[in-house]
Amino acid sequence: MTARTAPFIEPGGSEVPVTRTIHWGRWISGTVALLLAAWLAWLFIDNPRLDWAKVGEYLFNGKILSGVWVTLEIAVLATAIGLALGVVLAVMRLSHNPVLRSLSWFYIWFFRGTPLLVQLIFWYNLAFLFPHLILKIPFTQVGVFWDTNQVMTGFTAAMLGLGLNLAAYFAETVRAGIQAVDEGQTDAAYALGMTPMKRMRYIVLPQALRIIIPPTGNEFISMLKTTSLVYVVAGNDLMTNASQIYKANNLIMELLIVASIWYMLMTAIATWLQTKLERRFGRDAVRLVRGGGLTGRLRGLAGSRTIDQGAGA
Repeated sequence: MTARTAPFIEPGGSEVPVTRTIHWGRWISGTVALLLAAWLAWLFIDNPRLDWAKVGEYLFNGKILSGVWVTLEIAVLATAIGLALGVVLAVMRLSHNPVLRSLSWFYIWFFRGTPLLVQLIFWYNLAFLFPHLILKIPFTQVGVFWDTNQVMTGFTAAMLGLGLNLAAYFAETVRAGIQAVDEGQTDAAYALGMTPMKRMRYIVLPQALRIIIPPTGNEFISMLKTTSLVYVVAGNDLMTNASQIYKANNLIMELLIVASIWYMLMTAIATWLQTKLERRFGRDAVRLVRGGGLTGRLRGLAGSRTIDQGAGA
């Protein structure tokens, strides 16, 4: 182990030598790992059985780009469904009503306990159980009905299956965020006479966002890749279209690389957006804005309540 020195200037102006050790073990292990990674990458790059020209040719193929767009649509819509339903399930799980708590618990247990692939196939083949979907006024013949096969397309089955499954995971995330809010905030809302719904909407959920957003971003990033399971229901997503192409020309590895490049690009963009959101809500979580935020809301609600009481008197 050798050492090198670097001068350190004291406040008085004199130099004090500082010895810094060179860890040869770290340099050797890092170099070996780098060479191993480069060797593995070269095995793929220089493989004569891989046609990189075809990878470039299909990278911006119209069918591939259409699949990318469908993948984004499914991921965004499924995440929106999952988040909206997850908030409802989380509120039900924290409710004092035992029926609502039990229903929420059962939903979360069921959708987390069954494979996502099974759920997608189930929704896609829903017509075996219900050939028609009927919406009518109870005890009357007034209503509308649809052919289930026409409604439950690959896209619809994918969006519904992924969204309902994701809601079970979002419910636990939102519940943890709600429970992390300081009890003093809810006590203040109680003191102001706020209803449970207003308390949840104006006090608890806005503060829980800074805890909910990071795992929500992770779930969306995971959803981008999970959409590849839509392949089994022919949802016209990126993986489905890529598989249709390589089944026709037998360029299996080339099309898989094309799909991987697009998945990595979408993941990189989503990760960047998630970082921006985390920084934004992280600053808002510790910044006190005069006349705004929770303090402003409580003051405004307290003022309006005082005015109402004075008017009533």
